[in-house]
Amino acid sequence: MTDHKNYPISFAEVLKARSVVYKHLIPTGLTPYENLSSLINARVFVKHENHNPTGTFKIRGGINLMHHLRDSNIEGVITFSTGNHGLSIAQSAASFDLKATVVVPENNNPVKNRSIKLAGATLIEAGQTFEEASLVVEKLVKEQSLYYVHPANEPHLINGVGTEFVEIIEAEPELDAVILPIGAGSEAAAATVVLKTINPDIQIFAVQAKSSSAAFQSWKAGKMVSSENHTFAGGVATGIAYQTPFEIYKDNLTDFVVLSEEEIYEGISLAGYYTHNLLEGAGAASIMAAIKLKPQLSGKKVTLQFSGCNASPEEIKKAYALQSFTEGWVAK
Repeated sequence: MTDHKNYPISFAEVLKARSVVYKHLIPTGLTPYENLSSLINARVFVKHENHNPTGTFKIRGGINLMHHLRDSNIEGVITFSTGNHGLSIAQSAASFDLKATVVVPENNNPVKNRSIKLAGATLIEAGQTFEEASLVVEKLVKEQSLYYVHPANEPHLINGVGTEFVEIIEAEPELDAVILPIGAGSEAAAATVVLKTINPDIQIFAVQAKSSSAAFQSWKAGKMVSSENHTFAGGVATGIAYQTPFEIYKDNLTDFVVLSEEEIYEGISLAGYYTHNLLEGAGAASIMAAIKLKPQLSGKKVTLQFSGCNASPEEIKKAYALQSFTEGWVAK
């Protein structure tokens, strides 16, 4: 029986995953935005992972994982999530006729909760944080014959997510840098596997919330540490770093940008103003990070990851009430 938890993560495996992923998805666009290029003083492209089914990059990993699990004689899968990962697992499990259970924190984003249930999964709300939700999963796994899909320590997820970075480099071979959010870390790990294999000089910048900065603190310390976890932005709302992705990206990131809650809301507002895309906090964080990194990005070809669009109505209302939604970025 295949040991899925210890399956290899590599560029070669990412290329294998493409044939699986493309049976269910089409490549997302890499779109140049002249207004953002002028703002950042760089050649700026946006990778529209927000245009995927489920509105997030994570569906790529979910499809690849379910493809590998379907012949494993399991009754179903279970995972914990703040939403986008859970939605990916719910939707991809349904595509492969597998049952899915998703545990989310209490008071989780209602848009994401609704989407998970509409995909046919069993939704359980438990715990106050991402990490507390994981403890419920560990209990249920012991009681039921379910495969525990970890949101980060899952090789098939990382290999599947890597397909987005192959698309990027095929569309823009002379890319200099990519900016992406980090939550559990599968996207940062996938970026490392693909981009650093093709061109070790490509810079990878990571973005997190100051109020949920475990990945940043771990990267800075060179070892996994935990931190407080209070951000509204579910895509980066983790209080600890995770072993499998951390070991891949820890020595391969150029730098980190940490944003306040207000700056994350500003990112959502700016995404609406400059690109007419409705994004969630993590998905829009790359815009604010690029503004902060402007001196380092000047004159380069840069891709901003729009990693997800599943914002709640309350988040959108708050972001679109900001001045930047009608006037664009004004330096503070």
